Amino acid sequence: MVLRMVLVLFTLLQGVAAFAAGVDAQTFPLERNGVKLHLQRMQTEGAAGEKQLLMVHGLTYSSHEFDVDAGDYSLARYFASNGFSVWLLDIAGYGSSQEVEDGYMPNSDYAAEDIAAAAKLILETSGQKTLDVLGWSWGTVTGGRFAAKYPEMVRKLVLYAPIVAGLGSYEVADAFHKNTWEHAAGDFQVKADGSIDYEITEPCVVAVFQSNSWRYDGKGSPNGGRRDLLVDGSQRLIPTASIKAPTLLIIGDKDPYVSVALCEEAKATLTAEGSQLKVVPGASHAMMMEKPFYKEFRETVLEFLK
Repeated sequence: MVLRMVLVLFTLLQGVAAFAAGVDAQTFPLERNGVKLHLQRMQTEGAAGEKQLLMVHGLTYSSHEFDVDAGDYSLARYFASNGFSVWLLDIAGYGSSQEVEDGYMPNSDYAAEDIAAAAKLILETSGQKTLDVLGWSWGTVTGGRFAAKYPEMVRKLVLYAPIVAGLGSYEVADAFHKNTWEHAAGDFQVKADGSIDYEITEPCVVAVFQSNSWRYDGKGSPNGGRRDLLVDGSQRLIPTASIKAPTLLIIGDKDPYVSVALCEEAKATLTAEGSQLKVVPGASHAMMMEKPFYKEFRETVLEFLK
């Protein structure tokens, strides 16, 4: 508890948002399968509305992952400041979306259809014919399946920390994951003694991410996606051979969930011209929040999407 209070205080003192001015956030009503979904658009006042970017969250925590509003770390605000209309979606049962009774229901294929519903609304609202999609972690599985099934909607696809294959067989016995403050810090790099390495991830960033996780996801999250990922490693989870859009796979070589070799194998199956694999030495699963790597990460993605 003392550590939490110290981190929050540090955030209030140091975590000044760099992109707050001029970024407008608006929520759009969306419902699928009887479940109300949270869909938010962030864009600057002068955005032309021609560039639509949908960000798809990971397994346990919702779309606030992309808006860690400390310093200049918010990925969503960075892309909004570069002219994108950035869309953040919470899959059914996650974050600000409506709760679900069956936590196994929002599995990877179900989530791909939530993404499709959001994409359809985005295109109708913007008047554009296609959009860009960025998925992180489990979001690469759900976003990849969406892109393969609905190629006509996707201009370019970014698979950040792609879970190409099963992470190992494990029985998921509970329909919901019990989220904890400690678990929310699980993707940050640690030192030899197990403590968070604040040379890699700044204290204010850790504090904002954990606080948001507790605020939006403290009640827990569905386990359908977890059951999909915890299968034998021979099972491929992202249908890369069926994806038609130019695709960027971007990974850190210290990511415990990602295999460079499997990503090289997945890259070889991509048929679209301009598809790329980028490996960032020293970076891990949360590189978009890691001080030595976040700028390289976002600049690589921005250049790819141009």
